[in-house]
Amino acid sequence: MVDCWVRKNDRMPRSARFCPAGYPVHVVQRGVNRAICFTSDKDTAAYAHSLLEGAERYGVDVHAWVFMTNHVHLLLTPATDHGISQLMRYIGRHYVQPFNFKYARTGPLYDGRFRSSLVQDTAHLLHCIRYIELNPVRAGMTVDPGDYRWSSYRCHAFGKPARLWRPHAEYLALGATPTERAKCYRTIVADVLPSDVVQKIRHCVNTGLVLGSESFREQVNLLRS
Repeated sequence: MVDCWVRKNDRMPRSARFCPAGYPVHVVQRGVNRAICFTSDKDTAAYAHSLLEGAERYGVDVHAWVFMTNHVHLLLTPATDHGISQLMRYIGRHYVQPFNFKYARTGPLYDGRFRSSLVQDTAHLLHCIRYIELNPVRAGMTVDPGDYRWSSYRCHAFGKPARLWRPHAEYLALGATPTERAKCYRTIVADVLPSDVVQKIRHCVNTGLVLGSESFREQVNLLRS
């Protein structure tokens, strides 16, 4: 009779997150037990640097981001199926390990593996960008998202250059020039993001569901099979 139990050290490795090449993905990392991940601007800058280096190394486009005190939101498109997983492991080595050493702490910094949700290249994607960049406003940290330093809002709303930023095609389609795109984006953000959209984005990324239409979800299911 074959044993049906598995010893702790003999468990099968966890399957990789499903982040297929060419599809935008909303990624969230939260501090373990909601612990602080950034204690100063220097910490946040170090994370941004690790994200930039890892993204360039593994061919991942970074479309949007916000670095909050105890979590981060990213909108990424990988060039390969494993690009995002490789990027997040890179951040673990080049940000988390030095962070632990600096503050004499041990153990994981983040609450398990990153959470992710594929996002459709339509209005869903622009909703997701707005959701990410308005996090500081929802958290009561600022009234104007442009006042928050650690997000991609100034890139989209004012065309501020950033080495980390790779604007998505949906954003580029907002206008023929950088000025037109920025103005259009500010107009879009001025409209309140509906609460049901906020809840849907949050639910999808927390549960790993696809953010998009039924036909898009069917398309993604075919990719999985």
